[in-house]
Amino acid sequence: MSGQERVSALVGRTLAKLGVGHVFGVVGSGNFEVTGTLMAQGVPFTAARHEGGAATMADAYSRMSGKVGVVTTHQGCGLSNAITGIGEAAKSRTPMIVLTADTQAAAIRSNFKIDQDNLARSIGAVAERIHSPATAVADTLRAYRTAVNERRTVVLSLPLDIQHAPAPTAADEVSAVVVPEPLKIRPDAAAVEQLMALITAAERPVFVAGRGGRGARDEILELARHAGALVATSAVASGLFNGDSHNLGISGGFSSPVTAELISGADLIVGWGCALNMWTMRHGRLISTGTTVVQIDVEDSALGANRPITLGVLGDSALTAADALTALRSAQPEPAGKYRTENNALAIKQSSRWRDVHTEDLSTATSIDPRVLTRELDSLLPAERIVAVDSGNFMGYPSQYLAVPDEFGFCFTQAFQAIGLGLYTAIGAAVAQPQRLPVLGAGDGGFLMGISELETAVRLKLPLVCIVYNDAAYGAEVHHFAPEHTEAELASVVFPETDIAAIARGFGAAGVTVRTVGDLDAVRPWIASYEAGTQDRPLVIDAKIASDGGSWWLAEAFQGH
Repeated sequence: MSGQERVSALVGRTLAKLGVGHVFGVVGSGNFEVTGTLMAQGVPFTAARHEGGAATMADAYSRMSGKVGVVTTHQGCGLSNAITGIGEAAKSRTPMIVLTADTQAAAIRSNFKIDQDNLARSIGAVAERIHSPATAVADTLRAYRTAVNERRTVVLSLPLDIQHAPAPTAADEVSAVVVPEPLKIRPDAAAVEQLMALITAAERPVFVAGRGGRGARDEILELARHAGALVATSAVASGLFNGDSHNLGISGGFSSPVTAELISGADLIVGWGCALNMWTMRHGRLISTGTTVVQIDVEDSALGANRPITLGVLGDSALTAADALTALRSAQPEPAGKYRTENNALAIKQSSRWRDVHTEDLSTATSIDPRVLTRELDSLLPAERIVAVDSGNFMGYPSQYLAVPDEFGFCFTQAFQAIGLGLYTAIGAAVAQPQRLPVLGAGDGGFLMGISELETAVRLKLPLVCIVYNDAAYGAEVHHFAPEHTEAELASVVFPETDIAAIARGFGAAGVTVRTVGDLDAVRPWIASYEAGTQDRPLVIDAKIASDGGSWWLAEAFQGH
């Protein structure tokens, strides 16, 4: 084949031309060539220590950058190693491509052979493959278009026999490949009139924006101000309405008492690109009897998928809000006060965030209250940050106590509710937003589960702050099962104390143990170095936390199991 391009190179070159942003992966013989082509074409590559880490890095990168991330894996076991991260991305509708090698069709007895297409479909991803050298460009383009235009995670399998075959001589056509921007759906005029009528009739409207509301901040806020509505977000859109006087923050299990009270007092709730699922609506308890519920989404199947709704509007959030505002101004020229009162603005300012809610300090001589810890770190750490959160009993503290600058300051890979994804998430988010300080909130169980990628963060010289809420247990299970089980029965979820700071130093990171507020003084030199632009290694804060008896959101979470 002297000098002739292979299909593997053609596929890599096509993806590069299409504009994929970053590649994460573990390279083996099956994906070596295609990864090398992507790198040669100028697409940055990050080598992870485990395919599961690479998948979630690509997921977080895609969420926080607005570009399509790629995870590349070896056939069979490489793909199966990545499957939890791919499942999280698929369930979150992250536009992402899993570029995986596959065994050739004739390799029936290969130990690498698995049913990759059905494996992908089983966790909600779209299965695509390169069918032949002649269709390689079209197959790659179809996978990319599906990822971008349908907001799907696509597993693109590249069989070994096809990827090693010579590319068609007319493959230069790849230079002309373009993908038009997804069409934004303008809502039906009749649906807008119905929405306007419901807004006009409401006395206490609340707008809740989800990930589908990102990019529509100004339009939604302008409508809310004219309609007299309070605004809130689901967890994944945290930060979207920062700066608005009537921003309630996160709706759902993380809500402060004031936020929950004001949402449950609404007579109209409008979801903007928001699933209004059990997490965002506390299993429906934030929706009071008789409350009108409206949902706006670009997918017809999403309307009413999680609960009965009064009105479903198929349309882009920004276009729908703009059209509704035009209609509302015609019927009601002057803004309505309604729920946007001065008293509500004051209550929101004083108590919508948990860090402003007074709580008893549970700290002991050897352990720190996680709320006190996170309040202090919120004040210490630079405000221009991007927060990633693992799953566990602790997760409400970084989610609600650490402020973020906007909707691209909070990365929440929680659709699958898998612990251990936090460190991977933080690395991918850091790559997507290099100008911001990446901050991870993780439990000791999840952090240790994914700790191999701490070496990746060290190798990348990431100034990453890892806050480990270390209770020497799988805390969620301890608090959930403790009331009905003995100490001996809980032994399966309780562990000896682990010196995570020392382990971190072994990886080449800085490590600090925190048992009291005073111990946080050891963090200040690292922060000073970061602010001076000279910090080039992660910091792991091994916080020995006091028991909270089960965090406020935990009871909400376990009701969904």
